[in-house]
Amino acid sequence: MSDRAVSQAESAAPPARRLLEVDNLHVEFRTRDGVAKVLNGVTYHVDAGETLAVLGESGSGKSVTAQAIMGILDSPPAVITGGQIRFQGRDMLSMTAEQRRLIRGEGIAMIFQDALSALNPVFTVGFQIAEQFRVRRGMGRAEAKKRAIEMLDLVKIPNAKQRVNEYPHQFSGGMRQRVMIAMALALDPQVLIADEPTTALDVTVQAQIMDLLAEIQRERRMGLILITHDLGVVADVADRIAVMYAGRIVEEAHVHELYEKPLHPYTRGLLASIPRIDEKGQELRPIPGLPPSLMRIPPGCPFHPRCAMAQPVCQEKVPPLLQLSPTRSSACHFAEELANRD
Repeated sequence: MSDRAVSQAESAAPPARRLLEVDNLHVEFRTRDGVAKVLNGVTYHVDAGETLAVLGESGSGKSVTAQAIMGILDSPPAVITGGQIRFQGRDMLSMTAEQRRLIRGEGIAMIFQDALSALNPVFTVGFQIAEQFRVRRGMGRAEAKKRAIEMLDLVKIPNAKQRVNEYPHQFSGGMRQRVMIAMALALDPQVLIADEPTTALDVTVQAQIMDLLAEIQRERRMGLILITHDLGVVADVADRIAVMYAGRIVEEAHVHELYEKPLHPYTRGLLASIPRIDEKGQELRPIPGLPPSLMRIPPGCPFHPRCAMAQPVCQEKVPPLLQLSPTRSSACHFAEELANRD
């Protein structure tokens, strides 16, 4: 491997500032139909006060990486076959189940995609938030309920004193997502993972949720990992973007650098498929083909069957993740050529 093919865990900020590091993570799903290589050497990090957006199509491995970090992968079929996950320098994969449980919620918390499925329908939202204070902080019921009301106020749910006694089905989709955010923030985590937090919400509510997350992240100096497939959602809130394809990081850059000049054909395709208000009447340019089966990832660059730039080398050799500058990396054989284009 080239000297420039360095790990993202060695770039940008000194390790002492890093809250969370995922280093060369490999995960397989072992099923009756075969082995799916879901993660193939994922490496990224997030620092205090930083927002990292992780982008990619469905099946690219975004949510599986988050579940591996949280220690909630279903096993079987999931098996972590290599790599490290470090929280404040401590390897989480070598911890006991109890040690990882104590980190969940207080060190790292997660907002799930579907709030209605994640919330328990038979308990009030107040009970579900307050339970964390009772179990982890040893509070009595009255004090825990008071803190639950404060959390609902924090995420700007109107009439929190009344709504704390309501059930999940009595809330709209956007309000349920706010409840999920309140639950995730209850124990003041240092890292928050938001997995598709605006899925199935209308555009106005999406903007409200994203603004809320950005505001709370700034106030608390959390590290925020925002998982999404929508480049438009992260433009105003992310500091860095990591793009995933077929279980690998294929490009990472500062948000403005990536939007201005993507250095991987897959990222270029994602950006080209977004509707633009300054190009009325233009046809969308979707990426041709489909993502590969993770049981049959093609040799060489996994994107080459869909790539307009593909050459014979792309079918033969997996491109390393090249560090092109202190803030940019790309896993493409032609990354330097793309970087030098006007």
